[in-house]
Amino acid sequence: MKKPPDFTDADRWVVETALKERYGRQIAVELADSEIKLDPGSDEVTVCPTFYWEQGRVEFVIFKAAENRYRSQFYYSITEQYGTGRDFDDLAECVVTTLRLQADHEKDRAGVSSGKTGAELNK
Repeated sequence: MKKPPDFTDADRWVVETALKERYGRQIAVELADSEIKLDPGSDEVTVCPTFYWEQGRVEFVIFKAAENRYRSQFYYSITEQYGTGRDFDDLAECVVTTLRLQADHEKDRAGVSSGKTGAELNK
């Protein structure tokens, strides 16, 4: 399969702006290439442009799978990786959804859920 087109400066701006809004400061975003399976039913891997950043103990990647098609993951380790479960046709939606999913996952890891009182969380 042919390599998708590279990210543009406008794409970088979308990602950096979303991260600055989420974290309240500039986050370093690196450009990389990743080999991923675009078709889960195939063994073929495709080299895709990738945005990569770290925040705390979490690493994030946004893959450009095709023109206007994005996929994302965040991970804590090689054995603890998560994705959104779908591709996006809008980069901003992909980034924001990934950040929300990771924030929700972080709350779950900490045992925080709606309906619990402070006393219950401090047990």
